[in-house]
Amino acid sequence: MPSETPVQLLSVATAVPPHVITQREAAEVAHRSFADRFDDFERLVKVFESSGIRKRHAVRPLEWYPRTIEWPERTEAYLEAASDLFVTAAQKALDAAGLAASDVDAVVTVSSTGIATPSIEARVGGRIGLRADVERIPVFGLGCAGGVSGLSIASRLAAGRRGSLVLLVAVEICTLAFRLDKLTKANIVATALFGDGAAACLLRTGDDGIAAIEASGQHTWPDTLSIMGWDVEAQGLGVVFDRAIPPFARDNIAPAIDAILQRNGLSRGDVDRFACHPGGTKVIEALEAALRLPDHALDDERHILAEYGNMSAPTALFVLERLAGSRAGMAPRTLLTAMGPGFTASCVSLTRTP
Repeated sequence: MPSETPVQLLSVATAVPPHVITQREAAEVAHRSFADRFDDFERLVKVFESSGIRKRHAVRPLEWYPRTIEWPERTEAYLEAASDLFVTAAQKALDAAGLAASDVDAVVTVSSTGIATPSIEARVGGRIGLRADVERIPVFGLGCAGGVSGLSIASRLAAGRRGSLVLLVAVEICTLAFRLDKLTKANIVATALFGDGAAACLLRTGDDGIAAIEASGQHTWPDTLSIMGWDVEAQGLGVVFDRAIPPFARDNIAPAIDAILQRNGLSRGDVDRFACHPGGTKVIEALEAALRLPDHALDDERHILAEYGNMSAPTALFVLERLAGSRAGMAPRTLLTAMGPGFTASCVSLTRTP
């Protein structure tokens, strides 16, 4: 990206659905649903207390979930909720930047928790006023890394077309993956972690913004497809969620981030704030240990996890919004990071606008 015309992050905004599920309520429903059918449930149920989550937001009330739900009903809920969250997050980002949807030249939509063809931005373009000639880039399959990777994609679009306004929206309806028929550790743990939400960012060269997108990069580890993802099954998506994620992060994330930074002429010592996707308490602890961060360095991530749970792709952007809106503001250089299916680490470096 040419240094004389950096891509600026003009705004970041978030949205959540109306239904709130406390962790205590979720644990009670899980107990009624799984305790008599899963031998190891009493040990697994402790994750509801140790997850660091206080509450989450969901697109349907809690009583909607503990029953048999087929693909068509899950898809109907996904299309409705993802569309509404897209509109809300996008409009908030536009309002914050003092812009209109008709100003948007390209829109990147990131989502991996449902199937939409036509994709979400096509379904809501008329509702928010996107132009007929807007370029649409829907992205599927990035999972928890999607918000950071999507920001990288959007920034490259903005850099390649100077002056173009690019809208990024990451929207995930993770609670639709809750499955009563799926008697696996991963599925039960998912009911303790996942929430729903959306985040939107606006980017353009030449304007003053919250921060400049300085660099980005990814690292994919070989032979790691089984760590995280979805199985496509008759009743819906089945979560693939390996218990080895925290130790894997502890052992492998630092060299991957070092390599990404080195490719961009940077080192870990140049980073003032690591902003991380808070996948869970143990993942946060693993990242702090791997990156040798001081105590409480990732407390903003812990706050987002406590209030919203793991929303997959938007979660890292919730952290970014919190940092941008804090009293201290953005650090001089922030490295936004997330891990997702692949198994992949994704990074975006942002520098504070003078």
